[in-house]
Amino acid sequence: MSIVKQSETTKQTIAEGRTRYLAHTDQLMMAVIDLNDGPTEAPDPPHSHPHEQITYVAEGEIYFILGEQKHHLKAGDLFTVAGNVPHSVQLLTKKVRLVDTFTPIREEFL
Repeated sequence: MSIVKQSETTKQTIAEGRTRYLAHTDQLMMAVIDLNDGPTEAPDPPHSHPHEQITYVAEGEIYFILGEQKHHLKAGDLFTVAGNVPHSVQLLTKKVRLVDTFTPIREEFL
């Protein structure tokens, strides 16, 4: 068991205006991602990974893009992504907080 307190953790900068912190077990990972560089004029470049993903939109609004489909999501909404499926987001508000869950864990995040 581990405890991660937001106030006591060092957030990793993943891009200008974007940070993340996380917790994980051997097979499951949760990452809290703060995106403070919105709204953006275009979606982030699509990406994919072999991990299954469930994301909770904790704050703000986004377009979630999966293939050719664009979905308008707000705080409280969830989305899922199967492994190896290209996907992206576009920020619609200044601040967005996403809570990503992955299985298996994303070793490159450690």
